[in-house]
Formats: sequence, structure tokens, C-alpha cells
Amino acid sequence: MRAINNVWTFIAASLCFACDEPEPRRDVNVAAPEAAALADACVDEDDAVACTGAESLASAGVDGRCGTHPTGEQVEAMELDFNARRAGAARIAFVPRVIPTYVHVITDSEGHGKVAPERIEQQLDVLNAAFLPAGITFSLAGVDVTANDAWYAMDVGSAAETAAKTALRVGGAGSLNIYTAGLGGGLLGWATFPWEYAFSPEVDGVVLLHESLPGGAAAPYHLGDTAVHEVGHWAGLYHTFQGGCGGDLDDGGDRVIDTPSEAGPAFGCPVGLDSCRLPGLDPIHNFMDYSDDACLDSFTHGQVARMEYQLTLYREEV
Repeated sequence: MRAINNVWTFIAASLCFACDEPEPRRDVNVAAPEAAALADACVDEDDAVACTGAESLASAGVDGRCGTHPTGEQVEAMELDFNARRAGAARIAFVPRVIPTYVHVITDSEGHGKVAPERIEQQLDVLNAAFLPAGITFSLAGVDVTANDAWYAMDVGSAAETAAKTALRVGGAGSLNIYTAGLGGGLLGWATFPWEYAFSPEVDGVVLLHESLPGGAAAPYHLGDTAVHEVGHWAGLYHTFQGGCGGDLDDGGDRVIDTPSEAGPAFGCPVGLDSCRLPGLDPIHNFMDYSDDACLDSFTHGQVARMEYQLTLYREEV
């Protein structure tokens, strides 16, 4: 397990980053235009809910590590909604939170995909170490095992995914549901974003290739950081390479000021990589990049602040 030093210094810096916002108004509803734009971006031409950021993977032609790739239209609408909610909310301070976590192990009829209890415990340990600077603890609330050949081979946005999640999901917006399976499309995992819960709560959660959990056979992605990456999406983070070199804080980037731009995802552990003619080396050690698990070790102060806002505004249960 990776050691995380100076945790409280990190938290304090994150809070300062979050508190640099102007004093927001209280008790203001999301403006109608922003809500309408978000709804439009989350409904397809047949008026069906289609807001899962992962669904754009096939059309985008991206690589196979992560299936969470929202379209530009979705990002724009979601950021409008997020900014409207943030403007109407009270100032958000750091509050440690415990997230009930349910793990749904899906196997095929021959038992492929089984995950030993100790590997699930190790995965929770990896998550808790990674999210410690954000004050987030994941508490295992339940584990179930289901044998279903179709669900085991689920792909992004498939009928099998919807069926599995609809049958198995537990809890509300603030409960993390993790589904492990064999997956299709050569993916390691995918996730839903916080704002999607309002439109399609039944599919909320994180999907993982079972071999990506600690001790699995998906080397070099076998130390549990695929879960960290996907839970980062679930908590509101984009990829560090969102928008490429042309992305910035307000238009096309990952909306976090302290993650340097990069032209595309990093693979392996390319120390010193600098793919954009902008300040800072590529953030190859950031959990929201695509580097090998052994290379990943951190979130930035800005990412911690964004997660705090996202979880408070979209995943607080009343």
C-alpha cells in the first residue's frame, strides 16, 4: 500500500482551494436553462435516458483502459448545472465522510470471475489509502455473488449492464455500488458521474474487470487502482487529459486548475513526459491518468476540492 504523507497539510490546501470561490448565495434552485440543458444532453432522440458518460466510448474510438468518456455536449451541460448548483449553495467546508460500499461479484455459469473475500478487503484498503486526503472512507456494507453469463460479459451501455445493475443495486445517491465481472470490449472498467443519478439512478455505480482488483491477472493494472480511477469519476472527476492540450479550466479541460494539460493518456510510467507546450509536465502519477497502477499515487488539491463539491451537491442523501 502506498504511503500518503502530509495528509492534513494536503487537506488544508484543498480547503483553501475550494474556499477561493466568491461567497455563494444560499437556497437558490438550479436555474431553468442550466437544468434544461442538462436534461437535453441526457436524453436521446427517442426520449430515452442516455446520460451515462461511458456510452460515448464506442463512437469516440478511445483506448480500452477506461470506458468513461463523456461527450463534449454532456460535459458542457453538466458543468453549467454544476456551476449553477455551486453558486446557489452554502460555502462548502471539508467534512470527513463515510461511504457505504456494496460489492456485487458477477460470475459466469462455470464460476469464472469469482473474487476471494480477502481481495475485496484489499481493494477497499487501496481505495481508502487513495482517498484519505479527501477525507473519504469506504465502508464495506455488503457483498453478493451472482452467476449470470450475460451479465458477466456486459459491455458499456449494454442491456446486460442495465439488467444487472437494476437487479443488484442497493442504496441511494451516496452509496457506492461496485460491480465486478469479465466485461466486454477489452475494458478495465467504467463509471457513472454524480449528476447522472438524477436521470438514471438504477445504473449508478462503478464497473470493474475482476482481474483488476489486487492480486488479479490484469498486470500492469492489477494493484487496485482501476477502482480508484473509476471511483474518481463517480466522485466527479474527469480524465487529466480531458480536452487535450486545448483544454483549460473553463473550456474543454478537466475543470481542475492544478492538473497540467496533456495531449492524451499516458501509458506505462513515462517520467518527464511533456506532451503540451504549456506549464507543467504531464500528470502521469495522477489517478485520473492511464499509467500503470504502480505509477499512480495521487490526486491534486484541486481534484480533492472538486470531489468535495460534487459529493456534497449531488450525492448527499436527505
